[in-house]
Amino acid sequence: MLKRYVGGDVEKTTAEILTTVEGRSERPTLAILRGNSFGLLPIVWIGIGLSVLQQFTGINVIFYYSSTLWQAVGFTEQDSLTITVITSVTNIVTTVVAIALVDRAGRRPLLVVGAVGQFICLAILTVVFATAPIVNGEPVLADTAGTTALIAANAYVVFFGVSWGPVVWVLLGEMFSNKIRALALSVAAAAQWAANFVISTTFPALADVGLGVAYGVYTFFAFVAIFFVVKFVRETKGRTLESMIDTESSRRSPGRKEPLTK
Repeated sequence: MLKRYVGGDVEKTTAEILTTVEGRSERPTLAILRGNSFGLLPIVWIGIGLSVLQQFTGINVIFYYSSTLWQAVGFTEQDSLTITVITSVTNIVTTVVAIALVDRAGRRPLLVVGAVGQFICLAILTVVFATAPIVNGEPVLADTAGTTALIAANAYVVFFGVSWGPVVWVLLGEMFSNKIRALALSVAAAAQWAANFVISTTFPALADVGLGVAYGVYTFFAFVAIFFVVKFVRETKGRTLESMIDTESSRRSPGRKEPLTK
């Protein structure tokens, strides 16, 4: 099997696989994730950071509250439902595009482009909602502002769909060595669901303060995501799970510049 799909020195590859699982318990505990960086290995914190930032740019606000959101700024119920359907279809289509691009472009470049694109789109939405005139206590978007908001919202979904949506999961599946992979991936996934809960439950309160404020928060985290990827995330394209062991065994600082590519 290794000879067919991996090629090269099969015996060496087999030895590397055995090394990464050597001493691994059948029922590992969280102790294997412990490191010098605030109690966890740096690579685990990077996985948690990716998971949290994926949610903190507000993607699920778009999906969970889409219809209510557009009605709140002056669109009819029918138009709001139509926009919601278009947004969902856009997300599906762009995810298929991401599948085609992830092995060609690489994981890290897609995340950087996606984060920059999300930041720009969210900044536009922030400005549009913050400057919308208030009528009967609710913001109302004029024709030009409404069109701008629609384009920005769907462009945001496009950037998310071709990058942070699927690519974060690809990275989480590739960035951890065999020894810690199961537990580290579980911790990162738990962080993602916790972040989803926080964003989803705080949006109504933020929206009551102002939609400009809500989208301003998501814009801030999109800005943070750009620098997080540039500084901490390393490319996993073309690397095996066995070669990832150095990222944990070295217990390096997350900010230290150690390339993961050969």
